[in-house]
Amino acid sequence: MEFKSSNPFLKEKSFENTSRANDEVITVHQETMTVSGTINKSFTMLFMLLSTALVSWWLVGNGYNPIIFAIGGGVIGFILVLVASFKPTTSPYTAPAYALFEGLFIGGISAVFEAMYPGLVIQAVSATFITFIVCFGLYKYNIVKVTETFKSVVIGATMAIFAFYLISWIAGFFIDFQPIHQGNSLMSIGISVFVIIIAALNLFLDFDMIEKGTQARAPKYMEWFSAMGLMITLVWLYVEFLRLLAKLSSRD
Repeated sequence: MEFKSSNPFLKEKSFENTSRANDEVITVHQETMTVSGTINKSFTMLFMLLSTALVSWWLVGNGYNPIIFAIGGGVIGFILVLVASFKPTTSPYTAPAYALFEGLFIGGISAVFEAMYPGLVIQAVSATFITFIVCFGLYKYNIVKVTETFKSVVIGATMAIFAFYLISWIAGFFIDFQPIHQGNSLMSIGISVFVIIIAALNLFLDFDMIEKGTQARAPKYMEWFSAMGLMITLVWLYVEFLRLLAKLSSRD
């Protein structure tokens, strides 16, 4: 069975290795990954993320520097993603920790955007939630089917976006310029819309990966691993909505 995802966290090797080990040592149904188990863990991670996001938001409102939470939470969250990606068996520990630290990151940047544009955060949260529900419904009822061509296009577009962001970030250290995806020009807004579409399409591949992992009877800890991968996509989608809405608001 072939596993592919544009989410670099839900990668083919992780599921292939666990599927192979599962065929050898796991025979009891309760010890294998299930869709319901993954959903429950996803909600647990979401609750944890929102809890620390509210804490960091409250601290920023009381005079603490939001950059501390944004950078600190983001860096530690990224490290935890790398650890879980290379060693999925650590997911029952790294996934909850990721949710907690990523919540600090989300709370920090949300407080900054909200201070600049009041009401922006609730709009971004609503847009993210609606996008998730729509994509889930389209996938559940087979309106959108995840084919190999679909996967290839989304993977290619996702890698291109991350390469573009990385190159722009590195170039900023050496060249005094404003990347075209920054600012509030029509081109910048168009790029944000494109990135949001690609992030949303990643949700379809994540849903497909969770379903395939369940069918392959992956080990139970892969529920945490998969929930973490889904959370990564949702965080990305939320941040991109924040950026787009901020650009639109700055043009008013």
